[in-house]
Amino acid sequence: MDKQVIISINREYGSGGHVIAEQIAKDMDLPIYDHNMLDKIAEEKGIKVEHFHGFDEKPRIPLISRSVRGHSNSMEEHLAELQFEYLRNKADSGESFVVVGRCSETVLKDHGNLISVFVLADRNDKVDRVSKKYNLSVGDAVSKMNRHDRYRKHYHNRYSPYRWGDSRGYDLCINSSRLGIDGTVKMIEHYIESRI
Repeated sequence: MDKQVIISINREYGSGGHVIAEQIAKDMDLPIYDHNMLDKIAEEKGIKVEHFHGFDEKPRIPLISRSVRGHSNSMEEHLAELQFEYLRNKADSGESFVVVGRCSETVLKDHGNLISVFVLADRNDKVDRVSKKYNLSVGDAVSKMNRHDRYRKHYHNRYSPYRWGDSRGYDLCINSSRLGIDGTVKMIEHYIESRI
């Protein structure tokens, strides 16, 4: 690809947003950055990646963290900043890529080649997808969905001037229940092609 393109996919839990991001990355032959960034960051910093996993895309816990003169002791905040720095470096290097979550629509907003998407879905479709994927009862699937979306919302709202899922913070918001996963991928790819 001659022109750099950065595709930021943000999503509700169970909407299929991650699967959509993977398919777009595959179709466009682009690297995808999601939780795999933790491995790369840990390797660069000489840290065991296991230390990161419990803090990825999680909000800081106010009762056990504090900030003094702009410095925080929160592992969640440190990990978020490491990921933001990693994404900025990739973008500044001219690399094209797909990124899932990590407030990427905010962190990379100064790059004119950024295309940001928010994927949502109807509640019943999300519950069905989560319960099938993890072999959960409907009640457990709803609990898992609500917990993950609560974490994502708090995490996102900590670092972004726009509220999580607010259409004003993204180029495109799309409900994957309307066209299905494959149709949503095609629609987003059509938008990307129109932009670049």
